[in-house]
Amino acid sequence: MASRDHRGFGGFSMGAVTTWRTFQNGLDYFRYFLPMSCGTSLDMDNIVEAAGSHEKGDYNVWIMTGSADFAHPYEEDRVEFLRNSAYFTQTSDGTDGNLAFNVKEGYEHDGVAAMEYTYNGMSWFWGVG
Repeated sequence: MASRDHRGFGGFSMGAVTTWRTFQNGLDYFRYFLPMSCGTSLDMDNIVEAAGSHEKGDYNVWIMTGSADFAHPYEEDRVEFLRNSAYFTQTSDGTDGNLAFNVKEGYEHDGVAAMEYTYNGMSWFWGVG
């Protein structure tokens, strides 16, 4: 727990579902979360409830998907729900909020997208690259 600021959890597609489950059950162990192209609906009330157990500045979530990805509409709806909760504030640079959302134009649900999103997410979380 003492080193949670140095840990993140991310996943693409079904790995994004695992990322959200880890957010719900592992906020004491991870600060950064990178759910990428989660193409299914989730129980957003449970996610918001988990967020409410910590201070807003105590976690960061960066959601990524592609404009041509079948998961894109799911992510749009999810981000809209989170924006309207009391526990998430959208940011573009990570300094004034805890929720970022990026859509890569033309990207689909594939390995190329997953690799780029992972690189960009880790760079954003830890300032590398």
